[in-house]
Amino acid sequence: MENPSGTTRKTRVRYAMLALVFVNVMINYLDRSNLSVAAGELSKDLNLSTVEMGLIFSAFGWTYAILQIPGGLLADKINPRLLYGLCLITWSLATISQGFARGFVSLFGLRLATGAFEAPSYPINNRIVTSWFPNHERASAIALYVSGQFIGLAFFTPVLVTIQYYFGWKGLFVTTGLVGLVWGVIWYFFYRDPLEHPRVNQEELDYIQKGGGLIEGKKVATDQPSIWKWENLKQVIASRNLWGVYIGQFSMNAMLWFFLTWFPTYLVQYRGLNFIKTGYLASIPFLAACAGLLLSGFVSDYLVQKGKSVGMARKVPIIIGLIVSASIVGANYSTDTAAIIFFMALAFFGAGMALISWVFVSILSPKHLIGLTGGVFNFMGNLASIVVPIVIGFLVKGGDFKPALVFIGALGLIGACSYIFLVGKIDSVTVPVGPKEQELLSASK
Repeated sequence: MENPSGTTRKTRVRYAMLALVFVNVMINYLDRSNLSVAAGELSKDLNLSTVEMGLIFSAFGWTYAILQIPGGLLADKINPRLLYGLCLITWSLATISQGFARGFVSLFGLRLATGAFEAPSYPINNRIVTSWFPNHERASAIALYVSGQFIGLAFFTPVLVTIQYYFGWKGLFVTTGLVGLVWGVIWYFFYRDPLEHPRVNQEELDYIQKGGGLIEGKKVATDQPSIWKWENLKQVIASRNLWGVYIGQFSMNAMLWFFLTWFPTYLVQYRGLNFIKTGYLASIPFLAACAGLLLSGFVSDYLVQKGKSVGMARKVPIIIGLIVSASIVGANYSTDTAAIIFFMALAFFGAGMALISWVFVSILSPKHLIGLTGGVFNFMGNLASIVVPIVIGFLVKGGDFKPALVFIGALGLIGACSYIFLVGKIDSVTVPVGPKEQELLSASK
């Protein structure tokens, strides 16, 4: 295709690949959150206490967090087409199996398996966006694919509630698992890295590469120096800038995991709302989070394009979002359903604004350690998926949910402080390499 000037117009294949990642994220979060919808009925059928439910809610996070670093290393070495396809199919099988759980031990074990198989997913997402998008489009691309988790949960939570209402919690797990199985096959057939895609033209490849995108994809991961070294991990962990981002991600994920686990139970058991009505009300905060995420991503990229510093353009929306997320405490001071949902939606809107934080993985990490840095980043952030459900389970044991909301709000303020005081000058971490490795790096450029 040519422009009137006679030059070839660049293709837009990168957006089709982003759409595939978007669907992956939707399915990813459906299989994380289906337990929260099933929790009320499931806990009665299996005779589980709030403390036991807190442990089951957290089980996903145990393996998911622990395997983030190995998952990041795999994302640097294995083609996303193959690795993501395997992850989708295996975690979907684990999801289906949850429909046949008979007690605490079996359900806990299957949630551990789901977390293990989902572990490489976000490092892969970041690897794909870094390969397909130039720097000045990356925050928007991240915002768009991450929005899949909120759009999916907003529109499908009422569907999940309806499925459970008619088919029970067992039918809910089987249905969501089957969706992932089918999509895993579709992903494998349609996804390609930039240099392997038959429909991308040279103009789009040049546009991506000139903007800082790593179009080599699998080739880079194969030809780069070995990343299986303690020195590399030490450098990624020792960075003060990255620690500020890690703490901020933990704080943001604390809010996210409250909504992914205890939120429906909070509305039904602690606020006395009807189960079916809860499915629709629970979708409102997810829509708000999506709006906050998209606003933050596009505003951040707009500021970069207008010549603002990367530090200002990327950090300010995240800091504002984390401060706003503390407004969740306002729900403690109202008995009106509309006001409660308002405070929940406002808080999740703020947390959504902070979700563009994945852009710092691309900015701060050494270029051949993007997957490793993403793994450490996601590990630190997803420690919240272990800590928060368990802590809430103990805090609400006496029947009062107010301390749990104070706990979540306080973490939001801690995250804002980490970006203000720890994340300094925005520059990539330098990892020393030997002569042979330097030769390989130079050859890949």
